[in-house]
Amino acid sequence: MASPRVRKIADRIQVIVAEMLERRIKDPRLGFVTLTDVRLTGDSQQATIFYTVLGADADLASTAAALESAKGLLRSEVGKQLGMRHVPSLTFVPDALPETAKVIDDALERARRADEELAAVREGKDFAGEADPYRKPREDDDEFDGFEEPAAGDDD
Repeated sequence: MASPRVRKIADRIQVIVAEMLERRIKDPRLGFVTLTDVRLTGDSQQATIFYTVLGADADLASTAAALESAKGLLRSEVGKQLGMRHVPSLTFVPDALPETAKVIDDALERARRADEELAAVREGKDFAGEADPYRKPREDDDEFDGFEEPAAGDDD
């Protein structure tokens, strides 16, 4: 796990880059970008910035190109605002979170449909066996209490 100092720097990088993308980067290729996470190496030399883009795959490709071209400006602004001697190099990576969420949603939808089909098949059916499948305590029988008394005429 990263140290609290590294985590604070990563959070600050995320805020700085998000503000820069919102206010100062005016590239028309830049789509509706959301920065989801920033991971910083322990020595603070590499910062990996994960992002998502609202839109189609073409929007994702054009946004990736815009982020790559603005990398130098973003890095210099990160260095200015953080006041670090060695500014981490920035790497932009598209986040796989939306695709993973879609796979999970599809799996949940398939499970819901299978449950509905099973409920339709089960409609009007009865359980096999008795209505109450649990064992009940045995009622006392007066005829048999575990011992047999010998008959009066047996001498063995």
